[in-house]
Amino acid sequence: GQLAEALKQAHGDGGGGGAAAAGGDLNSRLAALVSRSPVMLFMKGSPDAPRCGFSRKVVDALQGTGVPFGTFDILGDEEVRQGLKEYSNWPTYPQLYSRGELLGGCDIVLEMAESGQLAEALGQA
Repeated sequence: GQLAEALKQAHGDGGGGGAAAAGGDLNSRLAALVSRSPVMLFMKGSPDAPRCGFSRKVVDALQGTGVPFGTFDILGDEEVRQGLKEYSNWPTYPQLYSRGELLGGCDIVLEMAESGQLAEALGQA
């Protein structure tokens, strides 16, 4: 699929079996990244300088909870940007993780923030 092609290009691997091995390495890396902090936001840009409105809204919602969170700028790493979509089975960014589990994207996070569930969900992190 597209991920295998992207991995081949990223690793300069013209041969067959290398892409599968690279995929395994990427999945290990993604698993480590989503668990790097109890609450992890994969976004475009940084909390101080979000590069899209959806990322800014999620940062605002997270900051509103007072729960500390880690971030990863997917614009700086094409391999993670593409790979995480497959890993999470979620096609868009931002993506919010709590304890290594995907909570969701912008709409879900904002709904949770509005109903007071966000702080609750993250507070257990």
